[in-house]
Amino acid sequence: MTSKKQALENVRREIDAIDHQIHDLLMQRTEIVEKVRAIKAGEKNKIRPAREAEILFRLTARHRGNFPKRELSRIWREIIVATLSFEGPFSLAVIDPGNEPGFWDLARDQYGTFTPMSRFPTGRGVVEAVRSGQASIGILPWPRRDDEDPWWRLLVSTAADAPKVIAKLPFIPGANARGGGIEAAVICPSAQEPTGRDRSFLAVETDEDIGARRIEDALNGAGASAAFVQQWHDPNRPPGWTYLVESMGFIDPAGKQFPRFIDTIGKAGRRIIHLGGYATPLGERDVASSTPDEASGS
Repeated sequence: MTSKKQALENVRREIDAIDHQIHDLLMQRTEIVEKVRAIKAGEKNKIRPAREAEILFRLTARHRGNFPKRELSRIWREIIVATLSFEGPFSLAVIDPGNEPGFWDLARDQYGTFTPMSRFPTGRGVVEAVRSGQASIGILPWPRRDDEDPWWRLLVSTAADAPKVIAKLPFIPGANARGGGIEAAVICPSAQEPTGRDRSFLAVETDEDIGARRIEDALNGAGASAAFVQQWHDPNRPPGWTYLVESMGFIDPAGKQFPRFIDTIGKAGRRIIHLGGYATPLGERDVASSTPDEASGS
């Protein structure tokens, strides 16, 4: 055997040994996840989107070397979703309007290659599938101001098991989903938890058309700021307007900001409902390659 061939064989043995170490750690991680499942026994909803996001924030921040951060993130998404299946049935309801197949791609990228997924032609179908327990999670188009019949109005409920927004897709930038550039909302009956880089959704019901500016001013008065406001009004029903408000940062329904926002809206406001929120997805800077100095740790 030539010295070059022997050197190659030696390096391959090192790679095999490392693969075995990775495999051993993955099995050990699974055993620990089983302990978490035992602790959470009895909880109806075991999905923790904030925890999932924090794992990727932490790993991409500490990563060094030439292995791409995008692929690192994809590996961990598969690990996270695989362990979710230990805790009971896990499936997706995905919007399929017929002219935009990219939502299926975004769902698969975020929630695993082998997770069962069902297509629904309407947003109502997706919401009802999640509400009824037919699916664990729903994938819907990201809200737009030109939506005449927005799906998010179906989330406006105070029921404990009402679906809420829990994530925005794509979470890992650079996805090659068909129809590039599309964005999706993820819904699930899971309460929002803070990660330090969040946005929150609120529904504001009013007796009159108070306008987006008044909503924005009220939010500013509560110490927050609006990133997006959309109005919905059904002319065939008694007077009433509903506004979807996306707020920068985390708004805790049990915190001080929420009642301040309610008070500032004034008498026109019927009620304000927290519709969930999400950890802001990884950005290009989060997944950029490490510089030589970073890779060396200097």
